[in-house]
Amino acid sequence: MEIADLAARIVAGERRALARGITLVESARADHRAAALTLGEELSGRGEALRIGLSGTPGVGKSTFVESLGMQLLGEGLRVAVLAVDPTSARSGGSILGDKSRMEQLSRQDGAFIRPSPAGRELGGVARRTRESVALCEAAGFDIILIETVGVGQSETAVAGMSDIFVLLLAPGGGDELQGVKRGIMEIADLVVINKADGDLAPAARRTCADYAGALRLLRRRTGDPEGIPKAMTVSALEEVGLAELWAEIRALERFRRESGHWARTRAAQARGWFEEEVRRGLLDRLSRDAGPAFEDAGTRVAAGRETPGAAARRLLDRLAREGGNGA
Repeated sequence: MEIADLAARIVAGERRALARGITLVESARADHRAAALTLGEELSGRGEALRIGLSGTPGVGKSTFVESLGMQLLGEGLRVAVLAVDPTSARSGGSILGDKSRMEQLSRQDGAFIRPSPAGRELGGVARRTRESVALCEAAGFDIILIETVGVGQSETAVAGMSDIFVLLLAPGGGDELQGVKRGIMEIADLVVINKADGDLAPAARRTCADYAGALRLLRRRTGDPEGIPKAMTVSALEEVGLAELWAEIRALERFRRESGHWARTRAAQARGWFEEEVRRGLLDRLSRDAGPAFEDAGTRVAAGRETPGAAARRLLDRLAREGGNGA
């Protein structure tokens, strides 16, 4: 299939074409990367979705939450794409958890698209090409894109850098294991959602919500956000309780950020950050390729303790600069 034809099919909303486009984006093959870049240029500027990042501790019920929220959004006439970044199998390189199989009801809906992607070696479980996948989903006409990441750790910064609103999902009574990273998480999250607020866990969920609400009030108000953000809430994804209130909060925050100009400034900063990251990665790839034996020799010296990483890097870069100047 020609790239122009693939792009047209994606814009027309064909899910099979979108899946093929994302496969192209995720491929490490040089010819596929070139085709993916061309595809991205063909689709540039088409569509704008609300990007919602979602992270949470393992076992907190992210898949149930995403499915319940997704079904509610579909009921409002919105099209929903879910990009679920899964742990990677060391043997096959594929996704281990397979979120699509855990969102059986949502995956059968015409207005939904679920794509589990292997995290690979990416820091925090955010696949390197997730941003490009987001752009393809926007071009395909989806209104909402949910980016679900692996666990809690260093992924928050990465997912916040490609989202409009970041939701942190927690379990009742789960505050203790987060003490070491609580402040960092709270400074990034827009909404802290305590899931499983049902049955015997309902009282614990309310207490946990109150604890986090108190912690959030101690944080300095972020520039460009309304009073009360970040905010703690309780939901039951299983019983579908509290989801309407959560969605109302998300929409209200979206409206505020759009009207205040915060939305446009953030999108611009994210695009700039994406560009800079691509430059860094491209330079490192080109350096390792062009320097050849010198790059490997420097790495070996560092590994053996014969040279510090900083000194080795400077020596290698100085050498490449001299060779580049001579070649010019």
